[in-house]
Amino acid sequence: MAKRDFYEVLGVAKNASEDEIKKAYRKLAMKYHPDRNPDSKESEEKFKEVKEAYEMLTNPEKREAYDRYGHAGVDPNMGGGGGFGGAGGFGDAFGDIFGDIFGGGRGRSSGPQVYRGADLRYNLEITLEQAAHGFDTTIRVPSWDKCDTCSGTGAKPGTAPVTCSTCAGHGQVRMQQGFFSIQQTCPKCHGTGKIIPEPCAACSGQGRIKRNKTLEVKIPVGIDNGMRIRSSGNGEPGTNGGPSGDLYVEIHIKPHAVFQREGDDLHCEMPISFAKAALGGEIEVPTLNGKVAFTVPEGTQSGKTFRLKGKGIKGVRSGFAGDLFCHVAVETPIKLTDKQKELLRDFEKSTTEGGAKHSPQTKTWRDKVKDFFE
Repeated sequence: MAKRDFYEVLGVAKNASEDEIKKAYRKLAMKYHPDRNPDSKESEEKFKEVKEAYEMLTNPEKREAYDRYGHAGVDPNMGGGGGFGGAGGFGDAFGDIFGDIFGGGRGRSSGPQVYRGADLRYNLEITLEQAAHGFDTTIRVPSWDKCDTCSGTGAKPGTAPVTCSTCAGHGQVRMQQGFFSIQQTCPKCHGTGKIIPEPCAACSGQGRIKRNKTLEVKIPVGIDNGMRIRSSGNGEPGTNGGPSGDLYVEIHIKPHAVFQREGDDLHCEMPISFAKAALGGEIEVPTLNGKVAFTVPEGTQSGKTFRLKGKGIKGVRSGFAGDLFCHVAVETPIKLTDKQKELLRDFEKSTTEGGAKHSPQTKTWRDKVKDFFE
């Protein structure tokens, strides 16, 4: 029985591209594969026919000979020579089918795989004042530079890398498991496609050496604890010409002796004397931009909070500054002289005789205790 035209077998035009031929083959191979039709002799024959047509038309030399002379132009012994694991055979194409199904989608490798370099993190500790006002600084980070001895080749001067014999320079190899064809990094050259017979002594064949480099970093106004600044391309270099990773400068703000930060707001404890709390008056309060004065009212109680609008921090994404919250702490005098003690006893006696009007919180507290026990 005469063989059918290869283009007719695959259902493609004579000027079909390799991708169109491959697509048609995938569809028919799935349809007629023996595992899907275990008891069908007809499917087995059709599968062989489809496979032969695919192998012939995806081989440029064989396709040219077939187009010029038909079946007589190709060696019939080559029809099944690829086998299930050969180049351009069923294993190769069917492996691509399953690669597409399960997300591989890479097809055949045409060269060494390119990988992006890893990102790096640098922890930078700054003060609250620096965070509030922003500043420029420099940091030193470990980096990889091209080896001067071998000019980055990794080979001993006077020698050169050679093409990996295992993967033929592709950096990838195919492993056949049943009718699955799995592509993986070449175990001999580790994806570079090259082997270095005589490594450079200066860099041990890596083609690069580790050095520290100095980078300028601009810390923006209002940056907060835990925020990161991205320095593009200053991470680890890529593999096989891949792009470098990025450097992330992570900010850590030192504890402050006076202020605690909450977002764009600041909080501070403000100790005042007993007399100042009772009589009221002007006091000075520190801010990140100098001292400010304000008046505490007469009879200020411990724990009272005063808000100074706009005296906080202007955050990175804020249009205006936060507020400063001053928490009053009435200070109890210590190490009193006998005279001071006598004056306080007289003062205590006078306020007690004056009734609850001098101690409103004490009266409220006593009322609550009375209600509790009753």
